[in-house]
Amino acid sequence: MGEKTKAITGHIPRSERSTYFFGAFGQGMMYAVMSSYISDFYLNVMGIGAMFVFWLMLFARIWDAVNDPMMGVIMDRVNPRRGKMRSWLFVVTIPVAIFTILLFWSPSFIPKESLMFYAGITYVLWGMIYTVGDIPFWSLPNAMTPNADERGKLISLSRTFNGVGSAIPMALVMILGPVLGKLNFSGAALEQRKYLITALIAAGIGGLLYFRTAFKVHERVPLPPSQKREKGRGALSVIFHSKPLMLTVLMGILASGRYMFQAGVMHVARNVFYLGADISALSADAREKAIQGSITQVQLVFQVAVAVGMFGSMLLIPKLIERFSYKQLIISTCLIGGASGLCMYFVGYDNLFALVPFLVICSIPLGVINVVSYAMIGDALDHVEYTTGFRQNGLGQACQSFVLKLGNALATSVIVLMYKILDIDLGNVAVRTSTIAPQELANAATVRGGMFSLVSLIPAISLLLCVVPLFFYDLTGGKRREVMEGLAAKRAARAADELIIEN
Repeated sequence: MGEKTKAITGHIPRSERSTYFFGAFGQGMMYAVMSSYISDFYLNVMGIGAMFVFWLMLFARIWDAVNDPMMGVIMDRVNPRRGKMRSWLFVVTIPVAIFTILLFWSPSFIPKESLMFYAGITYVLWGMIYTVGDIPFWSLPNAMTPNADERGKLISLSRTFNGVGSAIPMALVMILGPVLGKLNFSGAALEQRKYLITALIAAGIGGLLYFRTAFKVHERVPLPPSQKREKGRGALSVIFHSKPLMLTVLMGILASGRYMFQAGVMHVARNVFYLGADISALSADAREKAIQGSITQVQLVFQVAVAVGMFGSMLLIPKLIERFSYKQLIISTCLIGGASGLCMYFVGYDNLFALVPFLVICSIPLGVINVVSYAMIGDALDHVEYTTGFRQNGLGQACQSFVLKLGNALATSVIVLMYKILDIDLGNVAVRTSTIAPQELANAATVRGGMFSLVSLIPAISLLLCVVPLFFYDLTGGKRREVMEGLAAKRAARAADELIIEN
């Protein structure tokens, strides 16, 4: 009797919460090294053609449109011995770590003209394997507690840990640039080692923390009996007819420009800003150290400013959601952030430090969307279960996983297209012996202005557009309370029926 009651009203033990938080931290490390640097690695280290990178990202996202829902349906329909969700983590974390390393390894024995095939295979396989773990991992809060408020706080803190984990590879890249420069590495040799070392550390530490989740986290929310009879095609119909879920997904897609602050920073540090003394009279070694030092400083300014805005908002969300609805939080912060991004664009790139206050404000909605969208998915799945009797945790989370990967791919694709639009000559980057400073680029003013729009104008427009679907989102206030209370009553009645049958 006690165990059944706990399944309906219980709370998550502290040790289990901590394990889940650090699992999110580890996953964030591995995902960030891919999402933040893969475009720079392909273009400026491997020397792969820009249009190939663009089509690779497009193909991978088309495949995700099939792959992600497929994984969600599989997760919802099968019942592994160790749990519907955490069972997948036992088999997927080590392959994800291995492929994270392979993404940033440029094999010397593969001819240059064949590197694009190596990149395509490893990138697509990484995305598929990552999906097999990502959907169950972020579905776990829906199974760890039936309490919507507890679930919201769990998601808020786990997304915060995930964000902190994502900052580790960025810090490593910033540190390794100058360190490798002092060890007399330069040009392509420096860039290759910088990314490979970062990937090794992220995969080793992040993979271990991610793997621990499979052993420590438990699923305690009972599924509706009808779930086991639901067909895959019917499940898709139920999900796609959920207005709250579809509006949340559309909001996430329109907000894809926010990923520019991850994917675009290295490109901006290379091609827009230079911080330091005149390099024209410096020796080759001193010149390389000055340019690498500038890249590191620009990255540091951006990452600190973004971290203050993003993590500051993420830390405040557990308190803010007690006073404001998810809808109110996203609309208000995105409008303010979008306006700040427009201000950045019109201020211009001549003074990096003058942009810092605007950058901090523009980063606030990054943290809010990062947390609140997951909580909104949980609410939408509650609404589906309340109105239909079906619970599609996997398929619902597949929608969020697809939006996340689509957003990053769109950001990367825009960056790649910007290289083509601005006609930036990458040359033979794989054998380049020195780094080019932004002011030395051909058509420097045009290139610097165009690349600067990646972290100012484009995110601003995206943040302003993403609020439009939320004006039609109505799972708030009294309607949300009705769903939560009604669902709790249905679950309690179902648990009581199961007890009667058992006795």
